[in-house]
Amino acid sequence: MQIQPKLSDIKKVHACIVPYINRTPVLTCQSIDRMTGSELYFKCENLQKAGAFKGRGAHNVVFSLTDEEAKKGVVTHSSGNHAGALSLAASKRGIPAYIVMPKTAPKVKVTAVKEYAGQITFCEPTLEARESTADRILKETGAVMVHPYDDYRIIAGQATTALELLEDVDQLDMILAPVGGGGLLSGTALSAKAIRPSICVIGCEPEMADDAYRSIQAGHIIPSVNPKTIADGLLTSLCDKTFTIIRDLVDEIVLVSEEAIINAMRITWERMKIIIEPSAAVCLAAILSNKLNVTGKKVGIILSGGNVDLSVFFSYLEKK
Repeated sequence: MQIQPKLSDIKKVHACIVPYINRTPVLTCQSIDRMTGSELYFKCENLQKAGAFKGRGAHNVVFSLTDEEAKKGVVTHSSGNHAGALSLAASKRGIPAYIVMPKTAPKVKVTAVKEYAGQITFCEPTLEARESTADRILKETGAVMVHPYDDYRIIAGQATTALELLEDVDQLDMILAPVGGGGLLSGTALSAKAIRPSICVIGCEPEMADDAYRSIQAGHIIPSVNPKTIADGLLTSLCDKTFTIIRDLVDEIVLVSEEAIINAMRITWERMKIIIEPSAAVCLAAILSNKLNVTGKKVGIILSGGNVDLSVFFSYLEKK
């Protein structure tokens, strides 16, 4: 898919990937509703196969390849969730997955890639190192490059998350999604604005990795430089495709502190009895830290994943 996907494209993608993904539940929590004075509907992509929404886009790409394209495998660079999702999708089709991961990638995500038979090459934790290593493997293997978010096939796959949420919950006033590279947020905006034009689409981002916020404010992409946040899934910068969609369709991007992310993560664990990773906590963090006025509103929140490194999270808690 070489052009920006429309709602009809997203629906076709959804029909294609249904056999390979979970239709994740939408959960509510009365105690969190009381805290916020709103009705919150949590789309639980932490319960998705491979533990994150990334499985949607990855399966769309892998199963849309021709047999000729697929036989040499796929290659990507990723700090974790896309790596695991692509490895899983490739294993289902019986093709190799070559995965470039920064050496600082969370152990839980490295383990998942190995379990799905992904072939890992570690590199330095910089975008240049990731891209150059992936390019080398691409030339050596002839595999198909599957970028984590700079690909309309990926964006269309991620867009099916909001498609399902809006099918399951009527009359949402707002929908919130985390933003790193922007695949989920741009996909969310494409689905949400097509289905319900009046809906308010909000991107949520860590203060310590605020390149999307700064890029939209500036009107051009400002790449992230050495971001430091517990939300390891939100370290990447926007690309041209995601920037354009977010600029045109997303109403606002709000920033949240590290403390707010950890607090939202803890509350979700304690009140909802589900495990989410830090990147998935940024949306609730924005509400709990009063960055958004949601009083009396029906709000959809995409919980993007549940692949948390418990040792890292507990070390943060011990400091509190």
